Amino acid sequence: MWSREVEESLGFTEKLKSWLSWSWTYVCFIWFGMVLIMIYVLWSPLKLQETLTSVFLNTLTPKFYVALTGTSSLISGLILIFEWWYFRKYGTSFIEQVSVSHLRPLLGGVESSSTTGLFSSVNGEAEPRPSVSECKVWRNPLNLFRGAEYNRYTWVTGKEPLTYYDMNLSAQDHQTFFTGDTQQLKPEDAVMQKAWRERNPQARIRAAYQAIEMNHECAAAYVLLAEEEATTITEAERLFKKALSIVLFLHTRSQHEAWFSFYQYINLLVYIKRRLAMCARKLGRIKEAVKMMRDLMKEFPLLGMLNIHENLLEALLELQAYADVQAVLAKYDDISLPKSATICYTSALLKARAVSDKFSPEAASRRGLSTAEMNAVEAIHRAVEFNPHVPKYLLEMKSLILPPEHILKRGDSEAVAYAFFHLQHWKRAEGALNLLHCTWEGTFHEVSVYPKKELPFFILFTAGLCSFTAILAMLTHQFPELMGVFAKAFFSTLFAPLGFFADKMESFMPSSFWHQLTRI
Repeated sequence: MWSREVEESLGFTEKLKSWLSWSWTYVCFIWFGMVLIMIYVLWSPLKLQETLTSVFLNTLTPKFYVALTGTSSLISGLILIFEWWYFRKYGTSFIEQVSVSHLRPLLGGVESSSTTGLFSSVNGEAEPRPSVSECKVWRNPLNLFRGAEYNRYTWVTGKEPLTYYDMNLSAQDHQTFFTGDTQQLKPEDAVMQKAWRERNPQARIRAAYQAIEMNHECAAAYVLLAEEEATTITEAERLFKKALSIVLFLHTRSQHEAWFSFYQYINLLVYIKRRLAMCARKLGRIKEAVKMMRDLMKEFPLLGMLNIHENLLEALLELQAYADVQAVLAKYDDISLPKSATICYTSALLKARAVSDKFSPEAASRRGLSTAEMNAVEAIHRAVEFNPHVPKYLLEMKSLILPPEHILKRGDSEAVAYAFFHLQHWKRAEGALNLLHCTWEGTFHEVSVYPKKELPFFILFTAGLCSFTAILAMLTHQFPELMGVFAKAFFSTLFAPLGFFADKMESFMPSSFWHQLTRI
């Protein structure tokens, strides 16, 4: 019943948006036509042509043009400085971001889908989901625990291991996944909404305890404490188990309540089970972790956004269960699914492992590559083409740092996250790193950095506009009479089509038409 109501409301919203975009287009044309008609009507009574010629062109001194071009150059220069600063800090153009976020929906553009939940419906029916192929920034499937792992770096160095941007993305994820619809918030959920947004870790922890005081069954508060207050993995596991027991009870009860609560508890349930599996993996109970991940993937098969299979691949590699790793890759290494460095490089590792112990560059250059060696080299080629940053970390040519909570697909952050957890598996396969080094050095050593951060169009545009107006200001100041003649010629040429249009309108319409129209 509720799904039908949701579909009807979505259909009405889409119709309203399409009607607004359609009307916006035609309103612009109508407005433009009315402006042309008004200019034509007032052209003769107000003597616009004589006014433009005598007042605007003949009475303006060269000082005016110097001031005009100088002011234009100054304003465009300030815009250029702001655009450059915004691009250096956030990696995008401010004007472009505002245009995409606010203007494109009004003009009928396609809005980027927001994640309303992690899953499709439990009964298997497909629900509207965001297009995962459009997503560039992903949550790191193997992200560390803040309290038990990231904070160790802070204790030793006194520096923050995560950027504010990364932590803000995590806060948005938690708000979306754990607190559901903002119009249906319970008091403790409202407190948790504020807690995820807090920048100070101690403020987040205090807010979590406040939510627990308001409701002892606030599972999201225990999740926050497990992530941020627990100083050991064992303590984090204990808090996650506490949250799991609450969620299992509330999940059963919520099946008979509103649908948004039901999906909210599903998100919490899956998140907690996954983190418990990661706790078991970190505490050395690897087989238990593998079983928990397999059960979770079997219970909720539509978990593309979570990438639990990447956690499973890493755990299976630690067990050296290479046949099981190959089975997982056969399922997820598909052309229709979004790739990742974990999938591409794990596939390359398995093929390299089969030949790397006996591989010799000198022997291969004399006799040529065998079929198995060619398959391994092609797999490495494919992996390096997907993310060329990874080999430098695997070959320890670049120092590893703590992986972030979010990664950019095919970027350096994904390479750091992959190498941080998988370097040990490459070292375990004898000769695999040597084969990777030979293949990468011979083919991809000077590969271009991907993704290349190109300057946005508006920075180039404002730079050109600033330079052009500055040159005009300088020329007007040095050659005022010549630039005055040029300005008059330019404006005369600019207004020539308008005069031509007015003359044509007068030739088509009777001279008394507008006079008769005003008498009606």
